[in-house]
Amino acid sequence: MSILVDKNTRVLVQGATGRFGQIQTKLMLDYGTRIVAGVTPGRGGQDVLGVPIYDTVAEARAKHEVDAAVIYVPAPWTLEAATESIESGIPLVVVITEGVPVHDGMKIRAMGRERGVWVIGPNCPGIITPGQTSLGMYPPSCAMPGVVGVASRSGTLCFEVTKLLCEAGIGQTSCMGIGGDPVIGNNFVEYLKLFEKDPDTRAVVMIGEVGGNQEEQAARFIREMSKPVIAFISGKSAPPEKRMGHAGAIVSQGAGLAADKVKALEEAGVRMADTLNDIVRLTTAALNP
Repeated sequence: MSILVDKNTRVLVQGATGRFGQIQTKLMLDYGTRIVAGVTPGRGGQDVLGVPIYDTVAEARAKHEVDAAVIYVPAPWTLEAATESIESGIPLVVVITEGVPVHDGMKIRAMGRERGVWVIGPNCPGIITPGQTSLGMYPPSCAMPGVVGVASRSGTLCFEVTKLLCEAGIGQTSCMGIGGDPVIGNNFVEYLKLFEKDPDTRAVVMIGEVGGNQEEQAARFIREMSKPVIAFISGKSAPPEKRMGHAGAIVSQGAGLAADKVKALEEAGVRMADTLNDIVRLTTAALNP
């Protein structure tokens, strides 16, 4: 199976007429993603790659059934775009945009939780269910169908890890970058819960990084899981008060240290990887006890 998306997911793209949005829309269509509509204010009535464009999400929703929205809108207008989709009742909103102001991210998360909308991102590569659908910018060559769920704060590391798993013959149920900002929609615990319930997911790979306390929260839930979890924490050598790539990857006032995350996860029984190649070895062992 999969979590959140599959071949039947009907997708709306916000920002489909922009240069980046058009490129990613084509890649998603080529993968088989069911894109039913696009939204760009002032471009209603146009057509992009066979996808009808509307001025507002409400107009698109009046003409099409939509299960998920993908946002490629520039940061200053991301809050407005996300608000449109969330308020229209679309159950899944994927915010690809990087550089979203923190207060806007907080508003997006609050709206999502209030209305029961699952928000992936901001600042993420999206989600892929290999062989079925891709929402965002996940490279298709880095994933294949299988039995391992993958969730990562880092998009690039997620791509690299799933590619290594594929080379070892280990496929995935669903893979996602959950977002690298200090404030994101849904967190590790919520993804782990979905993977725990998914009958086809036999193991979970979690890729964390310095900053915040998501991994420590995940460790508490993992104690209750029946499925093995393999984890990797990046940024072990990150200097304090220096942001490491993501806005959320920063050790501040002694909080968010890699060592604390590793300790919490090890105590929860997680198989910890020191390198990306270790993830493959530990996952193989978990699947073949």
